[in-house]
Amino acid sequence: MKAVVCRSPGELVLEDRPAPGAPPAGWALVAVSHVGICGTDYHIFEGKHPFLAYPRIMGHEVSGTVIEVSEDVDLAVGEAVIVNPYLACGKCIACRQGKPNCCVRIEVLGVHRDGAMCEQILVPAQNLYPANGLSLADAAAVEFLAIGAHAVRRSLADPGARTLVIGAGPIGLGTALFARIAGLDVTLLDMSAERLGFAESELGFATLDGSRGAAADLVREATGGDGFDVVFDATGNTRSVQSAFAHVAHGGALVLVSVVKDDIAFSDPEFHKREMMLIGSRNALRADFDHVAASIRNGALPLTKLVTHRTTLGETPHDLARWAHEKSGLIKAVIQVG
Repeated sequence: MKAVVCRSPGELVLEDRPAPGAPPAGWALVAVSHVGICGTDYHIFEGKHPFLAYPRIMGHEVSGTVIEVSEDVDLAVGEAVIVNPYLACGKCIACRQGKPNCCVRIEVLGVHRDGAMCEQILVPAQNLYPANGLSLADAAAVEFLAIGAHAVRRSLADPGARTLVIGAGPIGLGTALFARIAGLDVTLLDMSAERLGFAESELGFATLDGSRGAAADLVREATGGDGFDVVFDATGNTRSVQSAFAHVAHGGALVLVSVVKDDIAFSDPEFHKREMMLIGSRNALRADFDHVAASIRNGALPLTKLVTHRTTLGETPHDLARWAHEKSGLIKAVIQVG
């Protein structure tokens, strides 16, 4: 089969690889249809991912069609599916508590093991969700949007809560969209005037332009000095995360959607004075995938606006390398494989 392989940082090639064999017990063989390109994929290509062994087939935002199953799997051959790329052990403390998204021994397709920038892939059947009428192109967008849906659910915010989403990239926009679906009053903060313009004109969000002044001053002015009831940081930037503590109102919550590899420092007196909640949000659960799929079906998500770039498997080595640097106009890129 054809596969796009990142052999080493900066080296992306189309290779012939052996097709997967018959699925073992509890697994299914899936013909890949579409794959979204994630910020993680760009980081892998650029050599910025701290826990990755090369060579690697990337790709974890996946839709496809079941082409073979083991005898114990209750999926029909020919069924269109959404792939949950978080492979959990099923035995650790997190899995036992119904939180496979933060499994102690989690493996993510395209990161810890080879992913779906290829023609076929083996996946545990429990990680395949029926697309139920979604197009396979739309089904490939479910995973990245589920990250934001999960973060909003983790926030425990009440409808009407004044909400700040920091970072207007794909994950931040997804978080903002699901915050709005949850009835929150959403404002986006970013340093990019282009992305803020898109969020405002195409998606209808209020925005704060971080390039026009200190974020703390912008937040103070926007909230009458109170701060926001809930703040989501989706930047992956250490300085942004640390400054986000000051944007939270007394009694509010800070949700860390992105992850940084550095230590985070904050003022403990300020944290306690505000009786803040600090919440980590990792990956997503089946309930979040279902929520996203239902929101696509009912027209609550403007996917035609979010998916700005498309390519084929054969053109991916050239296009992904180019998009890693040419970000203008880019929100979400999707590879058509099947």
